[in-house]
Amino acid sequence: MNTTIKLKPLGALVAGLAFAGSPALAADSTTTDQKNDGTLPAVEVNAQKEAPAYMGTKTRVGKVEQDPHDIPQAVTTVTSKLLQEQQAGSLQEAMRNVAGISFNAAEGGRAGDNMNLRGFYTFGDMYLDGIRDTAQYNRETFNFEQLDVLRGAGAMLFGRGQAGGVINQVTKTPLEHDQYRLTGSGGTHGYQQFTADLNKGVSENVGLRVNLMDRNEGSWRSNPASGAEPTLSRSGAAISLALNQSSRHKFWINHYTLRTRDNPDYGTSYDADTRRPSKRFPASYFYGTDKTFDNSDTSMSTLVYEWRIDGDTLLRTQLRQASYDRSYWAKTPNLTSAPNAVGGVGGNQSRMAFYDTTTLQSDFSKRFNALGMAHQFVGGIEFLKEDSWRKALNNYGTLANPDFRPYQPALTGNPISFNGKSTAVYAQDTVEFIPQWKATVGARRDQLDATYSSATSPRLSYGEWSYRSALSYHPTDESHYYLAWSDSFSPTADLYQLQVAPQPPERSDTVELGAKYILFEGDLALRGAIYRATKTWERNTDLEATAAILTKKRRTDGIEIEAAGRLTQAWEVFAGVSLMDARILEVAENINAVTGVVTYGNPAYVGQRARNTPKYTFNLWTTYRIDPHWRVGGGVEAKGDRQGFNPSGSGPVPTLNGAYHPNTSPAFHRVDALLSYEQPTWSAKLNVKNLFNKLYYDAIYDNGGFTVPGIRRTVILTAELKY
Repeated sequence: MNTTIKLKPLGALVAGLAFAGSPALAADSTTTDQKNDGTLPAVEVNAQKEAPAYMGTKTRVGKVEQDPHDIPQAVTTVTSKLLQEQQAGSLQEAMRNVAGISFNAAEGGRAGDNMNLRGFYTFGDMYLDGIRDTAQYNRETFNFEQLDVLRGAGAMLFGRGQAGGVINQVTKTPLEHDQYRLTGSGGTHGYQQFTADLNKGVSENVGLRVNLMDRNEGSWRSNPASGAEPTLSRSGAAISLALNQSSRHKFWINHYTLRTRDNPDYGTSYDADTRRPSKRFPASYFYGTDKTFDNSDTSMSTLVYEWRIDGDTLLRTQLRQASYDRSYWAKTPNLTSAPNAVGGVGGNQSRMAFYDTTTLQSDFSKRFNALGMAHQFVGGIEFLKEDSWRKALNNYGTLANPDFRPYQPALTGNPISFNGKSTAVYAQDTVEFIPQWKATVGARRDQLDATYSSATSPRLSYGEWSYRSALSYHPTDESHYYLAWSDSFSPTADLYQLQVAPQPPERSDTVELGAKYILFEGDLALRGAIYRATKTWERNTDLEATAAILTKKRRTDGIEIEAAGRLTQAWEVFAGVSLMDARILEVAENINAVTGVVTYGNPAYVGQRARNTPKYTFNLWTTYRIDPHWRVGGGVEAKGDRQGFNPSGSGPVPTLNGAYHPNTSPAFHRVDALLSYEQPTWSAKLNVKNLFNKLYYDAIYDNGGFTVPGIRRTVILTAELKY
């Protein structure tokens, strides 16, 4: 935001001395002529006001670069500054800042980042710089410029997906100025992290930015028989080269690689007598061994071309090739037996998978006037080629002493493969039909043609339309009221098992009434929304499930309020609260794989709360600058209880003392703290996560088999060098 400061003669003299070290400002002051009476005339100094650290002001989540304030849909932007202050290394840690989020444990084949938003799965709605990124891997934040979450059904903008919203990771690209940042962190439970963010402006046209990361982290949980514990071992590199930056034809060449070598934690069983996490064994017991593993290698190369045709017209094209390799062996907990040293207790989850994609995406935007009305048109095309292959691993040992090895497929059984080609075309126009009133209307057509390793349904040819509409009222530049509707779809096999006989695709639609405000002279963004999201023919996320349909219809009604920015020059805040009422409206209809008979879920599930959807979530992060060097802050994350069960079965519903009661992870709240000291060329900060060392359960396997405890008190000290 530009601020014009008017100075009286004495003030002008002081300002000239104060800014003498700045060439631009000094040049302005030295050109001022002295008046004949010996006084200096009034001058104007244009200064750039520092933007609030937690407030996003630009996003492409709506396909064109714009302020989130202007998008007629709920948008949450998590900035890199917020992630740095919280020492949030993973995408899952970053998403704790998003109202309405809950986390799924990675069992049943759906490994990697797996979370719910507004009560709906998001694994089909992951994007990296606007390009589909649905592979199963654990994402890191070291190359994030920001994280944008567009709430509601988003198929018109992004293609097939879910009802909760789109999660778009925005990567770092070269800056105009040189910037070098090196950080080193150490902490409890074996925490170690090193990062580098190196930016070099080679010339007016060329820039180079390199981001590096290496992180290792242990756990408070361990195997009592061997001492093995769940671990994270991750390293990554991202390189972005910018070319032709002073011309109308700009290019970026980006490459990203991430290597993970984790030992996965599948948590604790539920007790059938209490429907809560079991207390039969200590919560610190880990069922994995020194041999269990979760290995993945991710590589992406992207070419971006941006043609500024004129001041109101832009063509942006991206071409990406990506490969995702993964192999893992994890142990599920056991309710009656303690873990042993060789992994003979508990179930085995093993898999190897390869997933390769090629994406070409081109977006065209233009502002123009027609029939006396202002238009913002955006349209585009997309092509996506997918090749996936997965199979269980071979056990070279026995059930009592298992021995699975990375990328060694089982000797029996057939692999599951999916090879698809998707094409899409979309168009949207936003029209200011009368002053302060805008209407948005858009449509998209997706076509998916695929072959699938299914004896009964080996081919899939599927086409679908998606729509988006909104009415916006801007009484002032600082306020925005809107009513929006959007829908989405997901076909039967790209993310799920292909059922015996084709059934309708998942379809979702969202109606949202919202308001957005910019307060405190542009320093604080406040938004609120009331919504209803409905999904039909909901699929099971468990890739091994024979019952593909989870529910036939369910709905979430909710309210969200979020704030981001600063209340004073010293006091920054980022907060959100979500209230959700998620209910099953119609139970599942599945087709028996052997007999072909239609089966139905137990009707007693109708009206019950949807799985892993808390009634409320709350998140707060705030800091206060005590003086130019010292900053103190902290945060709170709170969630209501979450339930796990399988609503697709026709058997009895889960009960406790004669009443409906699924397995439940209790409500919790976690408190974090921050103390930092900053100098122009270096800084140090102390993070304490889970300050009061509470035992809480973070993620649940939504079928109700187990739940994963969150971290205990973790202390991390970080030093940063800036030059």
